[in-house]
Amino acid sequence: MNRPKEITIYDIAKALNISPATVSRGLKDHPGIRKDTKKKIHNAAQKMGYQQNTFASNLRRKNSNTIGVIVPRLDSYFMSSVIAGMEKVANGAGYNLLISQSQESSKKEIESTKTMFNSRVDGLLISLSAETKDFSHFDIIFKRHLPLIFFDRVVELPNCTCIVINNERAGYDATSHLIEQGCKRIVHISGSLNRNVYADRLKGYKLALLENNIPFDSNLIFTNNEKVFISHLSDRAGAEVAKRILKMPVPPDGIFASNDTSAVACIRELKLAGVKIPQDIAVVGFNNDPISRVIEPNLTTVHYPGEEMGELAANTLINSLKNLSSGNHLNTMVIRHELIIRQSSLKKS
Repeated sequence: MNRPKEITIYDIAKALNISPATVSRGLKDHPGIRKDTKKKIHNAAQKMGYQQNTFASNLRRKNSNTIGVIVPRLDSYFMSSVIAGMEKVANGAGYNLLISQSQESSKKEIESTKTMFNSRVDGLLISLSAETKDFSHFDIIFKRHLPLIFFDRVVELPNCTCIVINNERAGYDATSHLIEQGCKRIVHISGSLNRNVYADRLKGYKLALLENNIPFDSNLIFTNNEKVFISHLSDRAGAEVAKRILKMPVPPDGIFASNDTSAVACIRELKLAGVKIPQDIAVVGFNNDPISRVIEPNLTTVHYPGEEMGELAANTLINSLKNLSSGNHLNTMVIRHELIIRQSSLKKS
């Protein structure tokens, strides 16, 4: 089946018996074109199915007014909040977002980076996949001198900005709170230790134990690098950890999970087995997802300001495009986190 012929400004000009230049200016709302003529041009364009070739127009201007965004997954409340913040800022500044997900695959991240480059994005915002260890696929971005901003899951590369929270401090705060509630045998549920967010939260966990003279026990750590494969801290992963906890000869008295989804799944499975939360096991999650306020008891969690992170990332990139940034040196921006204490961790009244 042959595709219908694409309508051009020359077809509209012929239909209205006016010059193509007049059509072009009328479609761009040029003040030199009379209002009634503009109306005729727009009506004809709509009736004939004219489609403006913004790609060609952008090529002539050498920019696309498009910002590329690559995230590990889109099925996350935190990441959707980040994207909402980015879109708010980008749209307000006249930019559109081109969004892709790596699905925690380094191969898909590489493909997405190439797609963004070939789509001529003006800059790239990225949160790394769990698998990524080699960063050479970003070389094409650097060669074009396009701004590259890492957020949440970051790596320190020359001439790039990283936007994070202090994950080590957040892990320390969560673990210290459990210790203050009397916990001495604390399970930690983590993601891939290839990524800064999980490696740093584990560091904070270990530091809190050290400062309180509690020996570190590797048997209490669940990551995709060790005891159980937790690809992205899913509901299934949390339930699997709960089952393993129930088989422990000496059960834990606390759990610090690196996201709320796995924490809630863990609570659900433990409660079904007759474990009392927080009396038997106190639980702290991470991200402050809406699900943290639905589970009973309500989940203590670390508030991770996703929308604020998205706004800051988009603003930083757009300022770089407008040459408003202070320089091209490595710069790490840290957003404040907050421990929100609810019933799931309160062993002490």
